Amino acid sequence: MAKKPGARARAEFVFFNVTYEDGSQRSNRRVPADALADGDAGARGVIEEQDRAVAEKSGIPPLAIKTINRAA
Repeated sequence: MAKKPGARARAEFVFFNVTYEDGSQRSNRRVPADALADGDAGARGVIEEQDRAVAEKSGIPPLAIKTINRAA
């Protein structure tokens, strides 16, 4: 029997704004809500891992994160 539309489990995300050491900013970075079980501190590790993956593909080293704030 076919499932009803919208019956799939949906991943919940929390959005963060990131400021890097060089002054650049990235808005609305998605972090899975289950990674924030210990609070917003878990977002840094997830975002750093995302940055490493992008840096590996592009060949440009990742930037150092200065601040991370939850998007409004």
